[in-house]
Amino acid sequence: MSVTMNRAQSILKEVFGFETFWPLQEKVIAHILEKKDVLVVMPTGGGKSLCYQIPGMIFDGLTIVVSPLISLMKDQVDQLREYGVPALFLNSALSMEAYRLNVAKLRGNSVKLLYLAPEALLAPRTLALLSALKVDCIAIDEAHCISEWGHDFRPEYRQLAEVRAAFPDASCAALTATATPRVRDDIRQSLGIDAHNEYIGSFNRPNLFMEVAPKTEPLDQVLNLLAQYPNESGIIYCATRGQTDHLRSVLHRKGYSVRPYHAGLPEKERTENQERFSRDDIRIIVATIAFGMGINKPNVRFVVHYDLPGSIDNYYQEIGRAGRDGLPAHCLLLFGYGDLQKIQFFIGQKTEQEQRTANILLSQILGFAETDLCRRVPLLNYFGETDVPDRCGMCDNCRMGEEGKNLVDLTIPAQMFLSCVKRTGEIFGAGHIVDVLRGSNSQKILKFGHAKLSTYGIGSTYSAKQWRHIARQLIQKRLLLYNYEHGSLKLTPKAWEVMRGKETFLGRVGEGQKERGAVLKHRESEASAFDPGLFETLRKKRKELADQANLPPYAIFHDRTLREMAFYYPRTRESLSALYGIGAVKLEKYADAFLDIIREHCRTHRIPEP
Repeated sequence: MSVTMNRAQSILKEVFGFETFWPLQEKVIAHILEKKDVLVVMPTGGGKSLCYQIPGMIFDGLTIVVSPLISLMKDQVDQLREYGVPALFLNSALSMEAYRLNVAKLRGNSVKLLYLAPEALLAPRTLALLSALKVDCIAIDEAHCISEWGHDFRPEYRQLAEVRAAFPDASCAALTATATPRVRDDIRQSLGIDAHNEYIGSFNRPNLFMEVAPKTEPLDQVLNLLAQYPNESGIIYCATRGQTDHLRSVLHRKGYSVRPYHAGLPEKERTENQERFSRDDIRIIVATIAFGMGINKPNVRFVVHYDLPGSIDNYYQEIGRAGRDGLPAHCLLLFGYGDLQKIQFFIGQKTEQEQRTANILLSQILGFAETDLCRRVPLLNYFGETDVPDRCGMCDNCRMGEEGKNLVDLTIPAQMFLSCVKRTGEIFGAGHIVDVLRGSNSQKILKFGHAKLSTYGIGSTYSAKQWRHIARQLIQKRLLLYNYEHGSLKLTPKAWEVMRGKETFLGRVGEGQKERGAVLKHRESEASAFDPGLFETLRKKRKELADQANLPPYAIFHDRTLREMAFYYPRTRESLSALYGIGAVKLEKYADAFLDIIREHCRTHRIPEP
């Protein structure tokens, strides 16, 4: 290992409190320290920030970090300062006095990392200021914003290529958590990064349990999930502002600590709600997709999609807010075919070219939602990962796959349903077919004369819920085509094989008892592994110290660090420094406060020295 990389290793331990580099980190850091350009794609929580922060501390000159949101850069700078790293930002949120003070620090060469929004970096006065300084590296965070094929394209990001010419001696590091092969090509071409200088980590987030549940009783389904995670933080995504406000109101009436976030709220209220969520003052945010990029909160234990996302990019980016600390988190997507009509309506408002793209993206997220294979297969394939195991053990389908022997022969009820679809003209949705099969006397059935059909009333032995579940399996197994625009069902050639008795249809009458995630089992084993009483006491102390310092709690210590304290019961500074995320500066600042609590807890509960 070179002298420079030895220094990087010591910074990793002494400043950030980590023993070893994560996959790819060491290679990327070595690459940047050689002043070479690089494109880095690592999943959320994969340690991208350290890839430029550690070189930034080693370089003689300045490292500029381009970050898209003011709230995000403030958060990152606050955390770096807690580690004792000289970092600051320049943006419109600063007072004139604070801005001038920061400029003076830059001119005095007392800063290692400068955070700027792209608009701020492109401003003539900023370029004039920086031209007098030694700039060694330009790190572009959320680099997918450069690409028109990215899920969050921003035109000002495109102009960053021009800024590079002003700093010919600086290396350029473009970093993102989500980029398809096409987006990666776009980023490289825009910034002039060679294809050989690309480091791609796996997009797999193994600590996330992914579940897609039929959207039957969405409010009850959400409440059931919340009951699994008492006192934990989570995000619930909705498709519209109206749905966001309604769900937030219902949860508030039921006593939950919850706030809304969407573009219809005043900016001040949005910022306040996000800040309160980051600081653990509220537990739950109900939000539209307007929420998220500025969230660096590591202890989000669940993300719910109340409605179907418009693309796999959106879904992956949004579940990426869960479990950034590496601990287990639950990602629940409620999938109802009725949601597709809403999405189709929105797609219909776009231009013809945009509609084509949106429909491709929709078909891909549908493939993910409808698959009965391991969910990580279509998800990771989408991002260009083809060497994916058939089973992950951390999604609902893998859990159900373990119960595959419970499949039963549903050929006869499948024939009933398919026959009814054909006899009603293939123009009705599942709800109407179920009503016919169960012998309903609804106005619609009488109006169309469907009470006279041979399939009328032949399915009364199954409940409406059981029939709807059978219908979903027929759609998922491609025996029925669902018309997204009209909600109608149509038979496929495969359906005729079942209708004629040439193929057997295996499925489940009920939805099966999906275990509440491997997460829940994992969480139970974790709960027995660390001392929950001590953890809660430590969490209260962390919140108290964070409020005094005007910081989010995780800027002091992650949950993972507190859990290790509640597992190992460290009584000395030396044993405390061995835990995750405790570097020299944090040890000096916080050791006494947390060691006092641990020692008192051990005395009270008569816990012997390890």
